[in-house]
Amino acid sequence: MARFSLARVTAWSTRHRRTVLLAWVIGLVAMTALAMTRGGEYKQEFLSPGTDSKAAVDLLQERFPDQAGDTITVVVQADEGATSDEVRTVVEPLLASYAELPHVVAVASPWDGTGPDQVSADGTIGYATLQLDVTGARFPGEEGVRMIELAQDARDAGVTVELAGRGIENAESASFGAEGPGLLVAAIILFIAFGSLVAAGLPLATAIFGVGVGLMASMLLANLVDVPEWATSVAAMIGLGVGIDYALLIVTRYRSELTEGADVATAIRTAMTTAGRSVVFAGITVVVSLLGMLTMNQPYIPGVAFSAVLTVLFVMLAALTLLPALLSFTGTRIDRLGFRRRRATDESASTGFWYRWSRGVQRRPIAAVVAGLAILGVLIAPIVDLRLGYPDSSNDPTSLTTRRAYDLMSEGFGAGFNGTFVLVADRGDDGALAVLTGLRDALVATPGVAAVSAPVPSPDGDAAVLALTPTSSPQDEATDDLLTRLRDDVIPTALDSGDVHVVVGGITAANADQTRSISDRLPFFLLAVIALAFVFLLAVFRSVPIAVKAAVLNLLSIVAAYGVAAYAAEGGWFGQLFGISTPTPIPAFIPMMMFAILFGLSMDYEVFLLSRIREIYLRTRDSSGAVADGLAATAKVISAAALIMTAVFGAFVFDDQFFLKIIGIGMAAAVIIDATVVRLLLVPATMELLGDRAWWMPAWLDRVVPHLDVEGGAVESEPVPVTVTVN
Repeated sequence: MARFSLARVTAWSTRHRRTVLLAWVIGLVAMTALAMTRGGEYKQEFLSPGTDSKAAVDLLQERFPDQAGDTITVVVQADEGATSDEVRTVVEPLLASYAELPHVVAVASPWDGTGPDQVSADGTIGYATLQLDVTGARFPGEEGVRMIELAQDARDAGVTVELAGRGIENAESASFGAEGPGLLVAAIILFIAFGSLVAAGLPLATAIFGVGVGLMASMLLANLVDVPEWATSVAAMIGLGVGIDYALLIVTRYRSELTEGADVATAIRTAMTTAGRSVVFAGITVVVSLLGMLTMNQPYIPGVAFSAVLTVLFVMLAALTLLPALLSFTGTRIDRLGFRRRRATDESASTGFWYRWSRGVQRRPIAAVVAGLAILGVLIAPIVDLRLGYPDSSNDPTSLTTRRAYDLMSEGFGAGFNGTFVLVADRGDDGALAVLTGLRDALVATPGVAAVSAPVPSPDGDAAVLALTPTSSPQDEATDDLLTRLRDDVIPTALDSGDVHVVVGGITAANADQTRSISDRLPFFLLAVIALAFVFLLAVFRSVPIAVKAAVLNLLSIVAAYGVAAYAAEGGWFGQLFGISTPTPIPAFIPMMMFAILFGLSMDYEVFLLSRIREIYLRTRDSSGAVADGLAATAKVISAAALIMTAVFGAFVFDDQFFLKIIGIGMAAAVIIDATVVRLLLVPATMELLGDRAWWMPAWLDRVVPHLDVEGGAVESEPVPVTVTVN
C-alpha cells in the first residue's frame, strides 16, 4: 500500500512557508545557473527507424561520408545575370566564407564548371550547393544564424542572396517568443475573474516558478537524449496552460471557503484536499498521455515527451507546495489591490446563472445531447479533407530567407528543385555504374521526373548516388505518388536483372516516410492512451459509465479540434485569418502531439467538475441536484480556465512556423469545445440521463481495479488526513 497525504503536504508547506518559498527561489536560480553552464545542446533527428530514407543516410555515412549530410542551397538573383562579374565579385567571397564554416565539407558553385544546370534558362537566377557532414536536423543553429548574417552582408552589397535547407529552417525557427503574449492575456483574464491583483498573481507566480524549473531541467535533459529546440516551446505552452489552471482551481476553492466563513488554515486545507486532488489526478493523466507518445518510435519524441513531462511535474509540485505557502502568506488579504469586493454567495443557489443553465439542460437532456453532438459533427466534418504531410517553405512568410529562396528556385528551375530525392546504391564499381546508368534512363522517362543526375561513385567504389528532381513541389501529393512509384515499380523493374540495391532518401523522402510511420502507429497510440485514461478514471471515480462517458466525450472534442485544424489548413477564409492562404498538409506528428496533450488537459475540467459533483452526491445522494450544484460551483472557474488556456495556446497562431501555428489553432479550439459544448452541455445532459446509474460499478470490477481514493470533500472541524491509496 502506497500512501500520499495531501493534508500532510499542505500542513508542512504552510507551517514552513518561508522555507518553501526560499527553496523554490533558490531552486529556480540554481537550476538556471546549472542549465546555462551544464545544459546539453539541442538536437533533433527526423529519420524514422526502418525506413528507406534512414537506410539511405546509414549507407552514406558508412561508405560515402562526404555525401551523408544534407545540403544548403545558396540562391542568387540578378537582372544583369546571376553569373555576371559584378555578382561573382560579391558571391564568390561569400561562398569562400561558407566553406570555412564547421560542417561544410564541399561547395559547388555556378562558376566552378561542375554544374552548368545551376543557372536558370534566362540567366538571372543561379544557385550554389553547400554539402554538410551532418543532417540538417543536427546542424548547429548558431551556424545557420551565421550563414544568414553573411547572406545579409551580400544583400547590403547589392546582390540578392537567399538560403534554403533544413539547417537554415531550424536557425530561423530557433526563437518563437509566443509565451509572452499568452501570459499577458492570461494575467488580464485572471485579474478580471478575481477582481484582485493579489489573487490573480498567485496562479501566475506558481506557473512561472514551475515552468521555469521545468524548462531548465529540460536543458539538462539534453545531455541524455536528443531534445529538439522547439520542444521547449511545446513544454512552455503546456506548462503555462496547466500551471495557471491548476493554481486557478485551488485559489478559487480557497476564496470560496473564506467566503463561507472558514478560517485561513481550514480554507487552505479544504482547497488543497478538494481542488488539490483534482490537480493530482489531472497532472497524472497529462503525464500518462505525454508518455504515450513514446510508443510512436520516432527519434525526436523522447526529448519532446520528457521535456513536457518534467515541466508538468514541476508545475504540479509548485501547485501542491508553493501555492499553499503563498496562500498562507496572503491569508485574508487575497482580495487586496482589487476593483471589486467579493460577495458572500451560495454557489448552488437557484438564482445563479450556471445553476439555472444546468437545470435547463437537465429538463431537456435528449435535446441537449442532440444539439451538442450536432455541433461536434459540424466541427468534425472538415476532417475528411485532412491531409497528412510535411509542408514546404512555400508556406513560410516572405520575411524568411527560406521562403524567398523557395520562390526563386521555383521561378528559375521549377518547384521540384526544392525537394530533390537522393538515390543511394550499395555499389559503385564499373558494373554497378552501368546498371545505374540504365536506371537513370528509366527514371528520366518516368512521368513526374524533371531531371536525374549521372551516378557519382564513392572513392572506394562501394556506393554511388544519384539526385532526382521531381516536377512537383515537396508538399504536393504528386510528389508522394512519385516516391511510391519509384520505390514500388520503377526502381525494382530497372534493377531486376542486377544485384545492385538502391534506396531513396533525401529530406522530402524522409518527411514522407515519417508521415507514413506515424500514421501507421497512430491508431494504436490513440487506443493505448484512451485505455490508460479509462482505467485511471475507473480507479478515481469507481464508475464504469463515468469512465466511458469521459473517454468518449474527450475523444469527440479532440477529433472536433482536428476538424478545425483541417479547415484552417485548407487555406480558405478561416485559414487566412491566421496567415494560411493556400491548402497545406499537416505534419503527422501534430495530431499525435495534440492528442497526447489535449486528452490529458481535458481531464483537468473533467476531474474538477466530476470531483465536485461526486463530493455533493456522496453528501446528498441526489444525483440531479449534485450535477446542478456541481456545475454551478465550477462553471465560472472552468470558463476562466478555458479562456486562459485558449490565450496561452492561441498566442502560437501568430508564430511564423506553420506547425506551431496549426498546433495553436487546434489546441485553442479543443479547449473552447471541451469547456463549452462538452462540459457545459453534454456532461450535465448525459449525467441527467444516467441518473444514479452514473455511479455504477460491478463488484468484481471494483475488486480488480486499484483504488485511488482521495476523499477531501468532507473536511469538517477537525483535520482529516486526505490520502491517495493504491491497493
